[in-house]
Amino acid sequence: MELKGKRILVVGLGRTGVALAGFLTGRGAEVIISDNKPASELKESINALKGMKVTLDVGRHNADILSRVDLIIPSPGVPPFNELLAGGVERGIPIISEIELAFSYLKEPVIAITGTNGKTTTTKLLGEILKKWGKRIFVGGNIGNPLIEYVDEGERADYLVVEVSSFQLQWVKRFHPSVAVLLNTSSDHLDYHETFEEYVSTKERIFANQAPGNLAVLNADDAMSGDVSKKIRGDILCFSSSQKLERGIFINNGVLRYRNNGGTEEEYPVGKVKLKGIHNLENVMAAIIASRRCGCPRKVIVEALETFKGMPHRMEFVRSKDGVEIYNDSKGTNVDAVKRALESFSGSVILLMGGRDKGGDFGILAGLIGEKVKKLVLFGEAREKIRSFVGGIVEMGSVEKLKGAMEEACKSSSPGDVILLSPGCSSFDEFANYRERGNYFKGIVRDL
Repeated sequence: MELKGKRILVVGLGRTGVALAGFLTGRGAEVIISDNKPASELKESINALKGMKVTLDVGRHNADILSRVDLIIPSPGVPPFNELLAGGVERGIPIISEIELAFSYLKEPVIAITGTNGKTTTTKLLGEILKKWGKRIFVGGNIGNPLIEYVDEGERADYLVVEVSSFQLQWVKRFHPSVAVLLNTSSDHLDYHETFEEYVSTKERIFANQAPGNLAVLNADDAMSGDVSKKIRGDILCFSSSQKLERGIFINNGVLRYRNNGGTEEEYPVGKVKLKGIHNLENVMAAIIASRRCGCPRKVIVEALETFKGMPHRMEFVRSKDGVEIYNDSKGTNVDAVKRALESFSGSVILLMGGRDKGGDFGILAGLIGEKVKKLVLFGEAREKIRSFVGGIVEMGSVEKLKGAMEEACKSSSPGDVILLSPGCSSFDEFANYRERGNYFKGIVRDL
């Protein structure tokens, strides 16, 4: 892609925005960076731009910029209704995502992973498996290192394992992973996407440019997988936690049984997996399919499963206190994540939910709350909305802040109980992100 002399607008000044600025200016582009946060909140990123010839427009999004740009590249977290993106579409200005730009410079095979839940765990696990095999691996995308940073790295990788978000997929045109994984689709980001159908359609774009010989990995238990599979031109392998499959991988009598396209069958013991919950077994199954497609030996995969302990803020065991186990699932920012978290326990859960609502249907949790939850403690902006959906099922408390929710949970707990933070909401009413919320929660727990 020719960039020299082009006037390019980068929307968002996070790590990806800084990486894009360096990449684009290094190739002779005129770069404008817009972020609606004030300069006082962007000091670290602004300092990282020193030495780069860029124009900054911070503290607002100025639509007048659009009259003088040739191309727009949004950062991963910028929603499609952002005024600059919406204005760009209206004016007919080309918009591409950072992964689309990076992909146009790549020759290495890309394994791309998306889904409502489990993306980061699966991406990190797959990266660990392939590294244990002795391969040179880049792991990044929507987590950690932006893909564009890899393009200018001196050392080449054997595989690029990339997490991609719906916002990134919104703006791809030629992005073409050799292996593409769609873990699941459930209601999320409906505050950003107009409808669930639009959200699913955006996720499906991960397969749009695949050709025969490429692999698509789907969740056979996901209601949308049947419709998605009809549009895929490459090979398809599925995973399932509830049914036997003729081809793919499924749970059977305490093992993960993998039947590949060649008709051979392999077993991976569930007991070797350190991660808690059926949803994490689904992540593991997807990673097994992708790694076997790359040629990674079964023995290496089993060894990796024995040592991989999962990611912070995702069903993370914090500590046991007076016979009560406490888990941090701060990354559980949607209703489906709460559902999967609750399914991981047999019962007697004190559940902490709340934060800023993302448009989820909390009513689907009613049955599980009645079955698994001893007490529900609500906090944050969304507490009254959640109450309107699931109030009256079990004992309930309601407080303004997370700290108060934990204090109430501790007062109500007895030996044998589980205290679970799985908010089902974003963190933005009280915290900068789910990581800050999770770390704050762990600090409270460690100080008990």
